[in-house]
Amino acid sequence: MRMVDLIEKKRDGKELSTEEINFIIQGYTDGEIPDYQVSAFAMATFFKDMTDRERADLTMAMVNSGETIDLSAIEGVKVDKHSTGGVGDTTTLVLAPLVAALDIPVAKMSGRGLGHTGGTVDKLESVEGFHVEITKDEFIKLVNENKIAVIGQSGNLTPADKKLYALRDVTATVNSIPLIASSIMSKKIAAGADAIVLDVKTGAGAFMKTPEAAKELAHAMVSIGNNVGRKTMAVISDMSQPLGLAIGNSLEIQEAIDTLKGQGPKDLEELCYALGSQMVYLAGKADSLEDAKAKLQEVIQNGKALEKFKQFLASQGGDASVVDHPERLPQAQYRIELPAKQDGVVAELVADEIGTAAMLLGAGRATKESEIDLAVGLMLNKKVGDTVKAGDSLVTIHANRENVDDVMAKLYDSIRIADHADAPTLVYGTVTE
Repeated sequence: MRMVDLIEKKRDGKELSTEEINFIIQGYTDGEIPDYQVSAFAMATFFKDMTDRERADLTMAMVNSGETIDLSAIEGVKVDKHSTGGVGDTTTLVLAPLVAALDIPVAKMSGRGLGHTGGTVDKLESVEGFHVEITKDEFIKLVNENKIAVIGQSGNLTPADKKLYALRDVTATVNSIPLIASSIMSKKIAAGADAIVLDVKTGAGAFMKTPEAAKELAHAMVSIGNNVGRKTMAVISDMSQPLGLAIGNSLEIQEAIDTLKGQGPKDLEELCYALGSQMVYLAGKADSLEDAKAKLQEVIQNGKALEKFKQFLASQGGDASVVDHPERLPQAQYRIELPAKQDGVVAELVADEIGTAAMLLGAGRATKESEIDLAVGLMLNKKVGDTVKAGDSLVTIHANRENVDDVMAKLYDSIRIADHADAPTLVYGTVTE
């Protein structure tokens, strides 16, 4: 088998066999096939696409390029959730204890964030003492006992994906549906889940800018998951404005606590119910999505979800008293209001730009070496569709420096006030097959 023949085959729009795809991925991982040939293959794939079978084979070839996590020692159906990214995306912090409160095992592998705010691990480390440096045996034991645990990402999952992702970044082939879908799904499958729920974002703050593109990606990932024996569903949700009100690490922990009490922002609550219903249904704990939602609402109302969050924090060394005393979370030194300059209706909150404003405060990492300030961030006081008067606070800036002119300028550039605007659709649809 020669790589040049396989590039030519894909360039001409022909279907590659399982063996040919395995040859490409194994050869590239081992360093036997050079970057320039895989670049050509990625570009051919970008233009000629792949069949459902090719996409599933590409995903499994990447799964098999490194170690995989065996979660078979955990009792029950392990359901994982993945979001394609966004700003103020607090869903994991709410969903993990919410679903675990229904005796569904949530074995979560999470990384640190690079970008607007920290990743799930950074956010959880806002709680004093909380740590994810636990052994795999301890991780499995905690999930069996408490139905929930979070561990840091393993170093050698899907090395082929890491190499291919870096190459796509510099060869203008990032926006290829089969390459995006196989990249995301390979990591989820290698992490050992039995079932996968996907939150595919669309809008200004998302990778897929239109609902149509997000739907195409969702169908691709759901098809891959189901083709390789993982029950998979997806929700297509809006990221034209930040989700919820909090953007920052300790601020998002507080927002998660509020949501688990049934007092969170309506959009965050709605999305958690949509995603959580799919998780409960795929775990076999409900007969329908409506039945699943009712069960989730019950554990919020009776306090079991909040108790599960406390148990989760305490079992990994965290100070669970923050749930009842959120003032014990890291607090910023200054709170500075951003006043509206005119009367009107909020017409636009550009999600990624507002995320950048939070990063300027220190809530996220500009580079891997950047230190995160867990206390700082932004609280939105208005969302798209809300009426404002001149002088009303649009955003509360939580900062550890007195001068935040750069952040305020970035926020003013990212918030548009008009005479009229409607609140955006939050959930554009679900993909179940």
